[in-house]
Amino acid sequence: MRPAFGPKEMEALGIPSAEAQRIFARFEEIIERHPSGASPGEQVRLWIELRDAILGDPALRGRFGLHRLAYRVAYANRRPRDGPGPAWTPSDEDIRRSNLAGMMRDRHLATYADLHRWSVENREEFWSDVVRRLGIVFRTKPTRVLDPDSDPRRPRWFPGARLNIAESCFHADPGKVAIVSASEASPRLRRMTLGELRGLAARVAHGLDRFGVPKDGRAALYLPMTAESVAIYLGIVLSGRCAIGIADASAPLDVEKRVRISGAQAVFTIDAYVRDGKEQRIYAKAVAAGAPRAIVLPPDGGAPSHVLRDGDLEWEEFLGDEDTFDAVPREPGDPTNILFSSGTTKDPKAIVWTHTTPIKAAADGYLHHDVHPDDVLTWPTSFGWMMGPWLTYASLVNGATIALYVGAPNRRGFGEFVARSGVTMLGVVPKLVRTWLSDGSMEGLDWSRIRRFSSTGEASTPDEMLYLMSLAGYKPILEYCGGTEIGGGYITGTVVQPCAPSTFTTPALGLDFTILDDGRPADLGEVFLLPPSIGLSTDLVNYDHDAEYFEGLPRGPHGELLRRHGDQIERLGGGFFRHHGRIDDMININGVKTSAEEIRQSILHELVYDSKPFAVDVDGSGQHRLVVYAVPKDPSEMESGGLAAHLRTEFQKAIKERLNPLLAHVHEVVLVPDLPQAGPGKTLTMAELRRDYLARQGRT
Repeated sequence: MRPAFGPKEMEALGIPSAEAQRIFARFEEIIERHPSGASPGEQVRLWIELRDAILGDPALRGRFGLHRLAYRVAYANRRPRDGPGPAWTPSDEDIRRSNLAGMMRDRHLATYADLHRWSVENREEFWSDVVRRLGIVFRTKPTRVLDPDSDPRRPRWFPGARLNIAESCFHADPGKVAIVSASEASPRLRRMTLGELRGLAARVAHGLDRFGVPKDGRAALYLPMTAESVAIYLGIVLSGRCAIGIADASAPLDVEKRVRISGAQAVFTIDAYVRDGKEQRIYAKAVAAGAPRAIVLPPDGGAPSHVLRDGDLEWEEFLGDEDTFDAVPREPGDPTNILFSSGTTKDPKAIVWTHTTPIKAAADGYLHHDVHPDDVLTWPTSFGWMMGPWLTYASLVNGATIALYVGAPNRRGFGEFVARSGVTMLGVVPKLVRTWLSDGSMEGLDWSRIRRFSSTGEASTPDEMLYLMSLAGYKPILEYCGGTEIGGGYITGTVVQPCAPSTFTTPALGLDFTILDDGRPADLGEVFLLPPSIGLSTDLVNYDHDAEYFEGLPRGPHGELLRRHGDQIERLGGGFFRHHGRIDDMININGVKTSAEEIRQSILHELVYDSKPFAVDVDGSGQHRLVVYAVPKDPSEMESGGLAAHLRTEFQKAIKERLNPLLAHVHEVVLVPDLPQAGPGKTLTMAELRRDYLARQGRT
């Protein structure tokens, strides 16, 4: 049954009465051409007509409530077996110009499903084709792509080869713009060519030699993602050394821990920069952490605020003048990067990327994100998170341009940067989109050059993703989920398949997975990867890799080796998948199990910007109670006991009506200015949230 869709519903969205009558008459004409019991294809055509009518009227484009209502009307009679309704479908031209279609044509494969099947049944041949298409540079060619006798838990890729993966970032025209950048403090666009980037990376490599970092040593990056930090990262790799990623928001204790675990012998940092209107003093935190000898970049948009420690160097003093450097060839399995998981009840996992891992990132960029040389890619991130290296390789190996903005991505200045720099692919985390939806900060901007979005970091909601699509006139969102230990994604979307908000459409090419519930194949359960694949980690610095990812697992449905990942995935109709968060975010109240994400989606509320439900033993009885952290839209309500009580009642009602009455017992709603974070777009795990809550109660 279709929801009410008349003038009154439009007036409730703020549309004047006379205008609502006119719009309703136009929409009625469209709806009458599409019977209520329409086929799935007819529903798509109805949505596209309604959508285009909204987009064609400047007075309506910015009224997202109308977009949402039209979408629900179009797909009101959608059957579960048909899956969620697509908000975007590829045109013949979209498919024809895609990199995926090129691979399908070359392999004489008729459908994307055929291509994926071929990629997992012929993994060595698939990765050989990918390496050729990406133009990966080898100093010594491998004898083959994969040693067939190697253990799939630690496969030997490119036996006999020597390479330095950073060289594969520089095979485009040296005069091409490699990076366009700006910041809150300095909003004017800067452009750096590929030749200039290579020259600066070379100066970094020489500087490391002079600075006394051993040839196979490790240097940390503790600064925001700028053109200089990309050059630093590539210079470390070119020199044969290993980069250590530390998020620039990390506190001194976290910096100390990561430096100690990784064995970093030097750190690149910055005096200070501006984010969200506030000065962030990073060098001072590095000093407080007892970080190793530092190379300190000048402040962004201000005067230096420090006196250097003995042994530390200013950036220009470190660099020197030599702008050419012969890359140091390494074994394919040698480390290039150590990145850290967020950590739960123990130290964060230190995950090793090798010279082969970036091939996975670049391949996902080429195939699933359809990156072409004329693209401009941006993603609010840093080298402390995997999306920093991912963005570097997915862009530069594919000959595209990186767009970098230092500052708060929730502010309009970021959206203006996206427009001015000509971004064609915008990467987000759902938390960021929630902010944009809440405050409208990105509305009215010219994002017409955006061809697609990508979303990662946490589970999203359909409303959030429909809103994001609307900001660019409905371009697809490639939901993308994986991890640092994958070098990219294991489940994703493509530009040759329809896009339904907040859903995935395929396992990544060259990789496959199975969904199990209590060891049996299921449509909803824990996902397990089926190795081998380029990108999958084989080593941890501080933990037993096999114990973390393989120990204690059953064989797959067909006797396959399984690799633990820890996400909960649901297979939907129509070939779609939905991500329900981490499996360790399962909540068990009164014997009823569900995911924290499912509860979060059921309690969406107009007074709340975001929320995070979790289960905690509040009294030591061993019985878990449901607690919800909620971020009020009005910050002045933070101390309001009345709002917390009101939300508790509202949440219980919503859970009872939308999920299960046995879950509808909210012990407490805690108002917080922001959800506790484990990283960009990542809230804390269930165990961390429990500890955080008990600490707020004065308990350990």
